[in-house]
Amino acid sequence: MTKTMRRWQITAAGRENLKLIDAIIPTPGPGEILIKVAAVSLNYRDKLLIDAGFGLPNPMKEPFVPMSDLSGAVVAIGDGVTRFAEGDRVISTFIPDWIEGDGPGTARHPNGRTLGGPVAGVLAEYVILSEEWAVRGPDRLSHIEASTLPCAGLTAWTALVERGNLKAGQKVVVLGTGGVSLFGLQIALLHGAEVIVVSGDDDKLTKAKKLGAQYGINRKNVDWVETVYAITNDHGADHILETIGGAHLDKSLNAAAVTGRITLIGIFDGFSVSGSFLPLAVKRLVVEGVQVGHRKALEDLVKAYDLSDTKPIIEALYKMEDLNVALDHLDRGPFGKIVVEVG
Repeated sequence: MTKTMRRWQITAAGRENLKLIDAIIPTPGPGEILIKVAAVSLNYRDKLLIDAGFGLPNPMKEPFVPMSDLSGAVVAIGDGVTRFAEGDRVISTFIPDWIEGDGPGTARHPNGRTLGGPVAGVLAEYVILSEEWAVRGPDRLSHIEASTLPCAGLTAWTALVERGNLKAGQKVVVLGTGGVSLFGLQIALLHGAEVIVVSGDDDKLTKAKKLGAQYGINRKNVDWVETVYAITNDHGADHILETIGGAHLDKSLNAAAVTGRITLIGIFDGFSVSGSFLPLAVKRLVVEGVQVGHRKALEDLVKAYDLSDTKPIIEALYKMEDLNVALDHLDRGPFGKIVVEVG
């Protein structure tokens, strides 16, 4: 094995501070594994970190490696490692040390420790992780496909299955056609639910229907809430993946069924959310934020994809040196996921 590798790092917010450099391949310490990275998927939060500094360590004492979601193979292990052996396929976990249950954090200091900001990320040819920060990768998926599971896939799984207790026959509304939304579509269909996709793009709605969505609503042409009422005979949506946020929450409150669930995921309309108290109260709704999910749920998600014929939806694959082009694509709003091929 060579002694050097390539990795991306950032020294301050802004694309001009993002550089591809040569670095020494690290050596795993006790309890650590060295991973030869094959693929890294991009998330919207990565754009926020790189462009605006959202999630960067404060203060940042040294150059920071971005991105959180990898798939690769273990090539060396440190003393005391028991969960993995050399040659094992692995994917990263988004929140270090959250194994299952309620997870870390307090009311005053809720957990903010996540890979790719403020904990060092994974966009490098070799990465050191604690053995507790990885799970075995899916057998049926390629590294490129598997790299999309740790953040977007797990977020949808947590919302619908881990927290949402999704049932066959329920009505699921997914807003948009990005990574979390399309994972929501797939996971809902795997559980026998009926899926309604809301988007402002007819071409993307056509693609979503080809993936199995029963209905597509162009929010630019009709009132999507009224259309959900019509489709469901006034029942409404049992689950809504609210990927827009801000004042858009009010539309989801109105579209939700009695005792329905709305999972707050996106911040496209801002960090502050708002909506009418009346539907929240009289329909006895659950509105819940989600911080991706824990390691046990990621292991369950891996099993679900290994037991199905479903493959994550990837719109584009880029070489490592083309990261800025990939980020530009992320700005445009992909159908599904964007992945950087590392090795």
